[in-house]
Amino acid sequence: MAHMSEYRTKERVAITAWWPRWEQEFSEYINTCERYQKANRKHGKKFGLLQHIEEPKHPWETIHMDWVTVLVPGGKENYNSCLIIVDRFSESMRCLPFHKEDTAMDNSLLFWNYIISTCGVPKIIISDRDPKFTSEL
Repeated sequence: MAHMSEYRTKERVAITAWWPRWEQEFSEYINTCERYQKANRKHGKKFGLLQHIEEPKHPWETIHMDWVTVLVPGGKENYNSCLIIVDRFSESMRCLPFHKEDTAMDNSLLFWNYIISTCGVPKIIISDRDPKFTSEL
């Protein structure tokens, strides 16, 4: 039986179960499961070099963005995820709800409609290059 990544496993548990301290117990279990550790060994992928990031001179010139995808569905639209965008200049934050099942194009349109149309095109976007944003661009 193949094992999913820790991230995917945690997402699946979050959807199907809940108990007090479940996240802590989940991490403890993952870290002690020999079969899981063998199946999900790190393969020595090299990370990019750190780069100096110039201080922005204007709001929304440099932004940080990340996705939170392990949320309990809620609201009229039953959203289960959100895109968090932080302006590096003012440190103001926008939290844009979406569905985990949305495509990269859906997320790009969300970004266009709520960030670019109101704040302009950022000069620098800092992210973990998540496929939710990059795969169709």
